[in-house]
Amino acid sequence: MPTALPPRPSPAPASVWRAPALSARWWPVFLRNLLVWRKLAIPSLVGNIAEPLMWLVAFGYGMGALVGALQVGGREVPYILFLASGSICMSAMNAASFEALYSAFSRMHVQKTWDGIMNAPVNLDDVVLAEMLWAGFKAAFTVTAILGVMLALGISHSPKLLLAWPVLLGVGIMFSSIALIFNALAKGYDFFTYYFTLVLTPMMFLSGVFFPREQLPPLVRAASDWLPLTNAVELVRPLFMDQWPAHPLRHGAVLLATTVVAFWVALALTRRRFQA
Repeated sequence: MPTALPPRPSPAPASVWRAPALSARWWPVFLRNLLVWRKLAIPSLVGNIAEPLMWLVAFGYGMGALVGALQVGGREVPYILFLASGSICMSAMNAASFEALYSAFSRMHVQKTWDGIMNAPVNLDDVVLAEMLWAGFKAAFTVTAILGVMLALGISHSPKLLLAWPVLLGVGIMFSSIALIFNALAKGYDFFTYYFTLVLTPMMFLSGVFFPREQLPPLVRAASDWLPLTNAVELVRPLFMDQWPAHPLRHGAVLLATTVVAFWVALALTRRRFQA
């Protein structure tokens, strides 16, 4: 009698850290989010720009009347201009983070939208990429509206502000990548409080948004040099003052590296979550 062949061993599951398998199929997912959001665009816009404008009015005009001008790069800068150039980066950070946390978590976990999308020939990698780019778009939409208000108020009329917009789009994509890491780890909405309280809030105060970083202790300032928001502010603030950034390649490299690493980590953690 012929001997039975031993069963073939099942192939080992692919590593969650494998390279992203991306395609153009992210676009229908992005478009789906756009079509849904279009019905709520006006309330979303008001909600996204109300808080940063309140910061700008309260601190820029209120505290600005007491502070006057600041010494930045060897020149005097009105505090309202200093604050505006930092708060626009903070707005991009907050808008992208909110979309990539609460809205993405609702689609992923609560509404099971991602599961429905993946019944079509769309893989998880494309869904995560679409969520990252969608949150970046929402951030760009928000900062565009805020920039329009700042121009109307006459805070800055620098033609270099045209270059600030693509930088702020990149800032939104970067922070959406970081937020998707916490989205993959979250069990509920309450988990996001840790991200806002322990990550975003300290970064906001250490990155030169409200006051020059020269006021920080040397060790803290050295650490803040590598914060994502710091590098965003260092790129955008000179453009508001009609100047060029002192180290654009360094700051741009930090933003790009942070985006790539954060997206890879977020994708790996999301793959692990969907395998569980």
